[in-house]
Amino acid sequence: MSSISLRQKGVFRPDARRIISIPEFGPLILLLAEIIIFSVMEPRFYSSGNISNMLAFIPELGMIALGMTMLMTSGEFDLSVGAVFGITPIVMWTLLNEGAASLEVGFVVAMVIAALIGFANGWFVTRLKITSFLVTLGMQFVVRGSALYITDGFPQRTWNAESRLMNIIVGDFHISEFRIFASLLWFIAFAILLNYVLTQAKVGNWIQAAGGNPSSARARGVPVGRTKVWLFVLTAVMSGYAGITSSIRVSAANPNSGAGYELEVIAMVVIGGTLLSGGRGTIIGTVLGVLILRVMRNGIVFIGVPGLAYNIFIGAIILIMMSVHSLVERNLQPGE
Repeated sequence: MSSISLRQKGVFRPDARRIISIPEFGPLILLLAEIIIFSVMEPRFYSSGNISNMLAFIPELGMIALGMTMLMTSGEFDLSVGAVFGITPIVMWTLLNEGAASLEVGFVVAMVIAALIGFANGWFVTRLKITSFLVTLGMQFVVRGSALYITDGFPQRTWNAESRLMNIIVGDFHISEFRIFASLLWFIAFAILLNYVLTQAKVGNWIQAAGGNPSSARARGVPVGRTKVWLFVLTAVMSGYAGITSSIRVSAANPNSGAGYELEVIAMVVIGGTLLSGGRGTIIGTVLGVLILRVMRNGIVFIGVPGLAYNIFIGAIILIMMSVHSLVERNLQPGE
């Protein structure tokens, strides 16, 4: 009996420690707990209509969060993503409404502008050595102000446009009783691709090395500066694409769209297990983080909690998850 007990300690305890130490383990447990609690409190929570509604909102913030995960893994973050989310559809629909370009050309121009914003952020951070907080905060004001100036503060009309591009980006179809938007499929595809890049590709090692120990990474030949610039571009492009997706789905392009999204996205990424200081990131964890906050927003309204209390729950979840991550990392160190 004692030998069996010893073998159990030697085999199962390390396995348990390994599972608990996985960054995605905590977010997964929290998501399952949310789903169970809300389903018990309100049976309509898991109705096909409500699930379809939740899935419709996931891709837009989710796509921004995917880009932010890659960037934060490299040790940087972007506070201008909400403003880029707002200005990109404004550019596209303004070009269409003014007769200056087709929707397809407007889409390309808008995405190029998003990429240039990201490049500018990366250039200021890597070449001028200004912290990403200050650079992207300044860019947020520039971009948001530009969107308001272009539109005089009024939304752009979107409802007269007809294009196959709109169906490709946000076309919808039904699977049984569930309504699925194409944007959800794009979100899944982006998540799979970026997860592969971060975990399997050589550039994924560069990204984690750049965030973990930039000096050591440079000494090993990692192009830290160039890598970060491209990650700023990626984050801005993902934000711009998410903004266009949202404008097509809701038939509105408002210059104030995306206000406050930057902090909610960072919360999703951090809750998912990506280190704010860089060096470790997880796309799967971010997907869980997106689901956690989307389910939370939907569930608290369903059970009668005022929507204005949503930020209270976000703050509580962040504190809980950060405490869990900290305790796990401290107590699962080798030799403890």
